[in-house]
Amino acid sequence: MRFKGNRIITGEAAAFVAALLVIIIWGETFVSSKVLLDNGMRPADIFFYRFLLAYICIWFFSPKKLFADSWKDEARMFLLGIFGGSMYFLTENTALSYSTASNVGILVSSAPLITAIAAAFFYKDERMNSRQVGGSLLAFVGMVMVVLNGKFILHLNTLGDSLALAAAICWTFYSLILKGTSERYSTVFITRKVFFYGLVTMIPYFLFISPLNPDPAILSHPQVYGNLIYLGLVASLICFLVWNKVVTVLGTVRTMNLIYTQPFFTMLFSYLILSERITWMAIAGALLISIGMFFAERKR
Repeated sequence: MRFKGNRIITGEAAAFVAALLVIIIWGETFVSSKVLLDNGMRPADIFFYRFLLAYICIWFFSPKKLFADSWKDEARMFLLGIFGGSMYFLTENTALSYSTASNVGILVSSAPLITAIAAAFFYKDERMNSRQVGGSLLAFVGMVMVVLNGKFILHLNTLGDSLALAAAICWTFYSLILKGTSERYSTVFITRKVFFYGLVTMIPYFLFISPLNPDPAILSHPQVYGNLIYLGLVASLICFLVWNKVVTVLGTVRTMNLIYTQPFFTMLFSYLILSERITWMAIAGALLISIGMFFAERKR
């Protein structure tokens, strides 16, 4: 994605479409992770295999530079690996063990509102106007509608939904740190470091909490390795590369606002694959999220 001169509008449109495609894929990953959990895999194992596959593959076209230009920047890469890697996926996938794929997808979608509030304090160019604030709040209300509906229909779980909210906060930190880093390093280099530090920061978990479980009987199942390949190559490698690039084009808050559309796709895939129930209140809440996102996206 390279944009010059008067082509900036076309570039932003392409970035918008690319980000939306990533959201659609990520909306389905909740379902793929749920399938893996149902087949005996644990959240930490899912994260390890998908990031390991992505990290191996990215070396084929990544710059061979090993470290950032300074230790301060290397520390930023380390934090990106934690908040966008190990901590985020561990809380998200663990949430799927206790809550439904729809609930987790919706709560993780609160990340744009959290990011918008946090970005206003750290970056002046990311502050929203009154229209954007109103749109974000409207989208948040829509999300609450769906979650409240889940309390009666979708079986709201305190632990699972709290972990999903923690994942949203992790993604907020990732997005804020990424904004200050993407101006000095290539997207491929940053993405590779995210995969590396995401894997490294999982070592203490495997050593002291729960060892990695490379069970051949589980990994050899077509439904398992098929979903792992999809999560590793498509949802991790390709989507992280595209998302990190889009943030440099649209900005942190505008890109994050697109996550509000994720409940549409999560609920759709949950219904088609997991047979999870969708009610009219959930649909109305998702539509309200979309309307709010439309106003939050527009600066004028």
